[in-house]
Amino acid sequence: MHDHDILTNPLTNKGTAFTQEERKKYGLTGLLPVAVETLDQQAARAYRQYSSYEKNMEKYIFLDQLHNRNEVLYYRLLADHLAEMLPVVYDPTVGEAIKKWSRDYRRSRAVYLDVNHPENIRASFGATGLGAGDVDLIVVSDAEEILGIGDWGVNGTDISVGKLAVYTAAAGIDPARVIAVNLDVGTDNEALLNDPAYLGNRHARVRGEKYDALIAEYLKVASELYPQALLHFEDFGPANARRILVENREKYRIFNDDMQGTGAIVMAAVISGLKVTKQRFADQRLVVYGAGTAGTGMADQISAAMQREGLSREEARKRVWLIDRNGLVTDDMPNLPNYQQAYARPAAEVASWAREGRSGDNGHEHAASAGHAGAGHQGGNPAAGKIGLLEVVKRVKPTILIGTSTDHGAFTEDVVKALAAGVERPILLPLSNPTEKIEVMPSEAIPWSEGRALMATGIPLPPVQYNGTAFHIGQGNNALLYPGLGLGVIVSGAKHVTDGMLLAAAEAVASQVDPQDLGASLLPPVDNLRASSATVAVAVAKQAVADGVATKPADNWVQAVQDAMWQPVYRS
Repeated sequence: MHDHDILTNPLTNKGTAFTQEERKKYGLTGLLPVAVETLDQQAARAYRQYSSYEKNMEKYIFLDQLHNRNEVLYYRLLADHLAEMLPVVYDPTVGEAIKKWSRDYRRSRAVYLDVNHPENIRASFGATGLGAGDVDLIVVSDAEEILGIGDWGVNGTDISVGKLAVYTAAAGIDPARVIAVNLDVGTDNEALLNDPAYLGNRHARVRGEKYDALIAEYLKVASELYPQALLHFEDFGPANARRILVENREKYRIFNDDMQGTGAIVMAAVISGLKVTKQRFADQRLVVYGAGTAGTGMADQISAAMQREGLSREEARKRVWLIDRNGLVTDDMPNLPNYQQAYARPAAEVASWAREGRSGDNGHEHAASAGHAGAGHQGGNPAAGKIGLLEVVKRVKPTILIGTSTDHGAFTEDVVKALAAGVERPILLPLSNPTEKIEVMPSEAIPWSEGRALMATGIPLPPVQYNGTAFHIGQGNNALLYPGLGLGVIVSGAKHVTDGMLLAAAEAVASQVDPQDLGASLLPPVDNLRASSATVAVAVAKQAVADGVATKPADNWVQAVQDAMWQPVYRS
């Protein structure tokens, strides 16, 4: 490295914190103002600069430029103000940034793998200069289902970059030991294809054998070049996400946050709820409204927990009902996607149930829509003949009702009252976001259920006042879970991410709150994510040992986790 490169490399640049001795040593004399500042002083000024911007997009750009200039200062700022900055560096502001990514292109922080040239994958990783023992984590996305805004092709690169930033800020994953990857397989976004500024492949999204070959080569090469790395998949389309995970989770160290992370954070909320209802997983009846990747991922994990308590796979699946845009998912529907087939109800079982359009089951005028976590297949019963949400709630009397539909207002007063009539303390989780997509607001559902619904949501919300009690609404934010899970996998050297490790992570999140008091939150706040992530990492590492997948020993996992967490401080 040329001495002056120390200023232009964000991993080594200290800016005004270089001492006079360092400036002489590296030939920087005269290249910086004479003042020598501490990291604390730099962080205070950076926060003042950040706070001077009014719009979140302006704050995003400021942080992005800081990230590209000085990584230690960037992560110090993020760690000090994580709860405030999380919505800026990731969801929802990153969605706005992605839409403008090609036009606003500033600097590449990723590896780009071209579906038309899979033979370049090895060389593309080689260009990073990172060796076999240098990488702990790779986040990859093909950007087909970005945060509810859909297909954004190469513009989706910042999803991988942003996810890695949260891993580092929340769990101390070393930013020098990570890689962001974009799989450029084209896009079906017509606006991008016709935008002269677009920087990705200008053809429709590739599917089928050619796509599968790229995924297979990526997994093979990445795991071969970086045998210690966790391969995190993010924002893939529903069918691909589940298929890739199911086919490869026993072969590679892979994790899909949209399915497993979202499922595990919901598990944490359910675990807290069961502490209140004094029930077991095996006692639950689950209805999922919006049966896409996330919704079925939640069903997978809850049914897996039922099986750990003694139910057979078939018995556990019989305790799950999925509803998509065509109503209750039944086995006579054509073109059922593979991720719904396991939970499809026998048509004969529900033949006598009232159908919308015939019996006036008008709990809501829409069926579950196909949002980011939403519904799924295009086939199925015609809308006029579907079994709707209200009918299912009345018949099933679910103990847990989850919304991942992006169908705003779907959980109507009739639905919530029917839910509360069925069980004493229903667990109600309207998880769609942003606010204009949520199935019901707690400010409505708490009074409708007479304060009996145990609620968490996908968006941050203030407490709801009802009958003299403040009901605190936990946010099902994946950032409570995946950074610590990743850290636990890295520290233990786990060969795979097991269902047991996901459950351990969920239990560790739930252990951070006491839900027993009326109105207590089911989930912890995001205010102290580093401590939360450490707690999750210890639980995951211990479970990796118990499941026989750990490859690194430790006498004290608490200390091992603390030692592994990178701190945003300047090094000599």
